[in-house]
Amino acid sequence: MNELINVEVYTDGSCHTQHCIGAWASILFIGNDKITLSGTEINTTHNRMEILAVINAVEYLQNNHSLIKEIRLVSDSQYVIGLIDRQSKFIKSNFKTKAGSDIRNVDLVKVLLALANSISIQFVKIKAHQKETEIANYNIEVDKICRKLVREAVNLSQQPQH
Repeated sequence: MNELINVEVYTDGSCHTQHCIGAWASILFIGNDKITLSGTEINTTHNRMEILAVINAVEYLQNNHSLIKEIRLVSDSQYVIGLIDRQSKFIKSNFKTKAGSDIRNVDLVKVLLALANSISIQFVKIKAHQKETEIANYNIEVDKICRKLVREAVNLSQQPQH
């Protein structure tokens, strides 16, 4: 008998706009387990990092926990939540703008929408940059992970090369 496991995922992305260095992070709660995923990218944007956080979390779940059929995904990204809401519009326009060019981040948007159609994801929008309280707020935690990774990557990129 397969027990339905509650899965809650918190995601965030961040980018240093002058250096175009970004980071993404996801915290996954699978039953009683807490898993943190993160990564950095160069030549990127804030929105790409927000999308990558979601993609990497869902792909991790699909690759490592195939019995999971429902995810509650918490994000402070209006951009990511908005992409899901505009899925039918994107399909109708073949992922093109009114001017005929590809929508921004078309490569990642297609992956995100395909994932959202392959598993039930309840997207929950949370307010960004909240103050810390006694209650655990994992959105703050993923935000801190992202910002730390961006700082480290920017510092590394500014060190003299030997």
